[in-house]
Amino acid sequence: MGGVISAPAILGVLQGCTAKPSINWKPEYLTADQGSIVSEVAEIIIPKTETPGAKDVGVPSFIDKVLKDCYSKEDQERFSSGLTAFDEGAKKEYGDTFMDLDDDKRKVYVKKLHDEAIQTERSTNPAPKRPFILMMKELTMLGFFTSEVGATQVLQYEAVPGAYKGCIPVSEAGNGKTWAS
Repeated sequence: MGGVISAPAILGVLQGCTAKPSINWKPEYLTADQGSIVSEVAEIIIPKTETPGAKDVGVPSFIDKVLKDCYSKEDQERFSSGLTAFDEGAKKEYGDTFMDLDDDKRKVYVKKLHDEAIQTERSTNPAPKRPFILMMKELTMLGFFTSEVGATQVLQYEAVPGAYKGCIPVSEAGNGKTWAS
């Protein structure tokens, strides 16, 4: 009898010790669960490397704010339903929700959906409305590259560019970095 009672308790404790990503911002448009998914997908799209990742610069809260304040009702619904389908697809493919997958499976799943969406866009004329994964990518990149970190550490930034200089070596022109503004 003690083994029957202890097994579920031990399983609960072990599952409770599994680190689940949490969000450090309060969603205004998205639910907390949706905010977690958006945070993790954004971090897969722009992970932390020598520079901060999407979560570090506040991209998930930027996405939430843009959805709430800038997107039309139709686009909000398309994003939300796409987010739900994204999570359901993970459950169908792996047997677990996206947030319950390990990091490697999350990355593989996001890449698979991204590649399929790109292929569909290229092969369909006219291109269909952007699917969730491409909306996420677009919002993630917009949020990251308009952040201070994205504009100053990844892109070249000069508030007011200096004088015009013609034929100069690339090393003097920002080493190939694109201008932030």
